[in-house]
Amino acid sequence: MTHKPSYLPARLALLSDLNAAQYLTEGLLAGKEDVPAIALHKVAEPLPGDEARAALHPVRDLVDDAMHEYREAKATQADAWLAPRLHATLRLNRREAADRRLWNYLALGVAPDYVVWRHTSERKEDKAPTVAATRFRGAHYTQAFARLWWAAELFRNGSDYSPVVTACAHQDMLNTSLRLDVIDHRPTAQAMVRLIERGTVSTGRDVNALARAVNTSAATLMYDVIAPDAERDAGPLREWIEAAESAGAVSRRQLPEGPNEEQAPDSSVEALADYFAQLFADAPVRGKETADEDSA
Repeated sequence: MTHKPSYLPARLALLSDLNAAQYLTEGLLAGKEDVPAIALHKVAEPLPGDEARAALHPVRDLVDDAMHEYREAKATQADAWLAPRLHATLRLNRREAADRRLWNYLALGVAPDYVVWRHTSERKEDKAPTVAATRFRGAHYTQAFARLWWAAELFRNGSDYSPVVTACAHQDMLNTSLRLDVIDHRPTAQAMVRLIERGTVSTGRDVNALARAVNTSAATLMYDVIAPDAERDAGPLREWIEAAESAGAVSRRQLPEGPNEEQAPDSSVEALADYFAQLFADAPVRGKETADEDSA
């Protein structure tokens, strides 16, 4: 079984795609080998400066608590708990979060055991369980930690992380919506969450059908015109990042607070939620017709 790294320095670092690739062995992907921690840290690039948000152990402690909290549950349930807390612990801006080297390092240098625990596939008769290499080194919508951070960033409503919990409780929201460019429009993201909260959308198939309908409609209808967002101010994010110097560990029981930004206008969210509900009513949902026929 893959274990916690035997060596953990005090601060986070960066690991290039090229250097990360050499540690993606068959043994690691099968959950049978550890990452050689000392060798990895020789090729990792330490983060410059001495900012508190670059401390490694708060992130490692958070991962340990997530695995402990959900040790008796399905590992997928940890996403909704970990995503907002990871976001609030790292306190990154989007430019920093777009650097794949950080996520490579978190997955291989800080918590490869978490990646194996969370993303090992289910055993099949003809195939042993494995972890996809893209969970260690991959796009933001598949990499184990990047997907959680970006889900928290795109679905938070100002400082409120509760929409993140709703979104991350549905794996198809993570697997599908994070791939869509339209999800960067805050009223769109909040409207999709609102349909889940209303019960209009409830299953994974529903979520996929909604995402397809929303994305297709965006090709002909500009959501930011019919449902404008509030003007974004960079000040609250900057202040929130600076406050990391004196912030303690995030609460394990209560949701943390994100940057004190203005929330997406409720009128815009409601307008899109109603429109998306109409789109969803006409959207083809795989298996829906069969279920309707069975209940007739």
